[in-house]
Amino acid sequence: MRTSQKRALIVGASRGLGLGLVETFLERGWRVTATQRTPSPQLAALASDALRIETVDIDDDAAVAELHERLGPQAYDLIFVVAGVATQAHDPAHAVPRAVAAQVYLTNAISPVRFAEAFRDRLAPGGSIALMSSVLGSVALNESGGWETYRASKAALNTLARSFEIRHRDSGIGVLLVHPGWVRTDMGGAEADIDVATSVAGMADAVEARLGTPGCHYLDYRGETLAW
Repeated sequence: MRTSQKRALIVGASRGLGLGLVETFLERGWRVTATQRTPSPQLAALASDALRIETVDIDDDAAVAELHERLGPQAYDLIFVVAGVATQAHDPAHAVPRAVAAQVYLTNAISPVRFAEAFRDRLAPGGSIALMSSVLGSVALNESGGWETYRASKAALNTLARSFEIRHRDSGIGVLLVHPGWVRTDMGGAEADIDVATSVAGMADAVEARLGTPGCHYLDYRGETLAW
């Protein structure tokens, strides 16, 4: 299959890393279906015959089911769930209202895996499901603390993704948990190490290099494996 024939479904593409991934895969000749939670002028500005834009909230199971129906039988070589939140990430866990902490967990851990389950039948042979994780989700590498509820949500995502892959291992499914680096976005802040262009180019390279590789792999934007 030629690169120009590959198809990606990128979930959570209204801005930042998701938007950058859409741009990158379009530039590499992929056909891209991109989702937004609310209308995004930046995403609309990428107007291309190779781009389809849909609206969905991954926390809404009915909306995800409706998206599945709207997209029909189309198969994707890559399904990349980028959507996530970092509400009150700088507050210690005991200072975050229970409802806020629960929502961070649902959006960052439960909803991505539920989306993967809902769209597993849309993954093309030799394709991969990628989920946006973080090095902050690594228990082994947590030597600085901070970002407690966000860290916990990404650690939970990693655990759930491994269980998802094991549950479907007989199908040879490939699952990628991707750390984008510390990126200068609204979430990462102005002091971050790298810009969006560097992160998304690296993530696209890493994903393409592992496309279709069975198992669950935790890696960063340089393609390097991270400790769980």
